[in-house]
Amino acid sequence: QVQLVESGGGLVQPGGSLRLSCAASGFRFNQYDMYWFRQAQGKSLEWVSTITRGGTEKVYTDSVKGRFTVSRDNGKDRVYLQMNNLKVEDTALYYCTTSSEGNRRSQGTQVTVSS
Repeated sequence: QVQLVESGGGLVQPGGSLRLSCAASGFRFNQYDMYWFRQAQGKSLEWVSTITRGGTEKVYTDSVKGRFTVSRDNGKDRVYLQMNNLKVEDTALYYCTTSSEGNRRSQGTQVTVSS
């Protein structure tokens, strides 16, 4: 069965960095584009980034361009989200998914940016 497990979240000060990791299993990881979404408390779901199955194309929502970098390791069945220069407004539950609509099948990892 499909399993996605995120890790790497935490509490960080504004301007800090975190690297999220998503470990995938139960499906042919290298055949799927992967997406990162986030949901802040009381706000609607927001798409953050997409990386294509081969890792050659990466797309970001405008608010994170230049600060976040998505990558993947198909040999390890993992996708990553490097987040730099974090802002308070980046605070949210982050999760990875194979669904372009953001269907969540995992626990996600909480990122809190606060001074």
